[in-house]
Amino acid sequence: MTTILTYYGHAALGLNISGTNILVDPFLSENPAATADPAELPADFILVSHGHGDHVGDTVTIAKRTGATIITNFEMANWFSAQGAENVHPQHLGGGFAHPFGYLKLTLALHGSGLPDGSYGGNPCGFLLDAEGKKTYLACDTGLFGDMALIGAEGVDLAAVPIGDNFTMGPKDALLAVAMIKPRMVVPIHYNTWDLITQDAHEWKRAVENRVDTTVFPLSPGESLSIE
Repeated sequence: MTTILTYYGHAALGLNISGTNILVDPFLSENPAATADPAELPADFILVSHGHGDHVGDTVTIAKRTGATIITNFEMANWFSAQGAENVHPQHLGGGFAHPFGYLKLTLALHGSGLPDGSYGGNPCGFLLDAEGKKTYLACDTGLFGDMALIGAEGVDLAAVPIGDNFTMGPKDALLAVAMIKPRMVVPIHYNTWDLITQDAHEWKRAVENRVDTTVFPLSPGESLSIE
């Protein structure tokens, strides 16, 4: 079986796992880098890493249209329910659950999580997914932390890590993260959306591949990658 990851710009991602469509942090309608229309994207599940507007994005609208189940931390799950989302599944850091598409665990992320209306968004998180015999680590918005080595010890096939700096890891720390995680493949995210987080992903690719035995895929918005 093949898992397909699609990059929608900024930190928005899509995963197709045996026909199940999963959106991650679907910031699309106000995302200057996005090419996808949130009114047209299919979704069975939506993963939301934290409460900032550039990650919550179009979650509520998409969930109401598709009936998708929103998976996020407990505090944000309650908030999404209050916004009218009918299907939510709360988890929390270190906790995993066997969803229909695979076993999903919430991981540590060093960041904030205030929701767009000022509500408390709980702890930010990343996602570690075990599906179809492959492990995918979505670091989401985070700074560098040593326990990434523990995540990597599980054997990661694909990692998506932020490289934009200022709000998240920059290129140097992201390289150190990849060196700890040791994934087979890496996709850089959370960069070039605005001038403040402009980075050269191809330069980062060269730096990473010179140091770590991994392959970096700087995807353009709308481009996909198969995890085989």
